[in-house]
Amino acid sequence: MPSPQSTETPDIPGVKTFAFTKIIGVENIEFGKHIIIDDFTLIYATSPMRIGNHVHIACFASITGGAELDIGDFAAISQGCRILTGTDDFKDWGFGNSTIPEKYRNTTRAPISIGKFCIIGANSVVLPGVTIGEGATVGAGSVVTKNLAPWGVHIGNRRIKERDRDAVLATYQTFLDDHASPP
Repeated sequence: MPSPQSTETPDIPGVKTFAFTKIIGVENIEFGKHIIIDDFTLIYATSPMRIGNHVHIACFASITGGAELDIGDFAAISQGCRILTGTDDFKDWGFGNSTIPEKYRNTTRAPISIGKFCIIGANSVVLPGVTIGEGATVGAGSVVTKNLAPWGVHIGNRRIKERDRDAVLATYQTFLDDHASPP
């Protein structure tokens, strides 16, 4: 059986989606160009969201929660990631789920910012209120609950090494030179 072909979404110029990509609240999203959103990805935008240029959101990822989100240029959200701008906290007084009015739930909603050149590894979870600094990477299977400083390699919230910022920016400059428009 042939694999489904990507198509440029007519309503969203510069965005390639697949047959089973689901975007709810497209009117709340500012899209850049050269974006790929794979099959079986769910984006539920009830608050403003910005997805920068050259962003890839891989299969089985979900972005939801009810607060703002900003994804910088050249970022990657890998397979199975969960970007949660809102969650329920069950350790205190709240109970229920989305079927229960908010006054009975202990919800946390806060913006998330994922910087330019960031890579979020497969099956990672990013929780409300987190800022992931430019060039930071997050290892597969991580749960990110705190801000991550720029240009680090992280497993969860722990920085394990530096990312080679100069090499990434040199490669970026080569990309810009190769894709420069003729005068």
